[in-house]
Amino acid sequence: MRPQYLIAVQNLKKARDAAVMGEKVAAARDFKNVVLLLGLLPPERTRDILLAHAHLGYYQTVTRESQGREDKVALESLHLGISYARSTRDPLARAIAEECLSGLDVAL
Repeated sequence: MRPQYLIAVQNLKKARDAAVMGEKVAAARDFKNVVLLLGLLPPERTRDILLAHAHLGYYQTVTRESQGREDKVALESLHLGISYARSTRDPLARAIAEECLSGLDVAL
């Protein structure tokens, strides 16, 4: 495993933990850091699955923070997260994408 993947997974876990603890700003920052780190790597399934989780986690964190008012960056993250979830066919990423879409008037 590439060391960048290990760092990305650790940061993804840190971001999720921060989101659960209610530290929304730190969580959003950590999700974005994961996206930036993975963006430097060549495309492959593992990277794309992690990107799906990072984008969708960012969207969930930001929309909870803004109490349902999606901003442009959050909607872009939702779009990218859904795209990665669909292309990788990862069941967990797809389930998270469907959960994100449940409040919107669209389908996966």
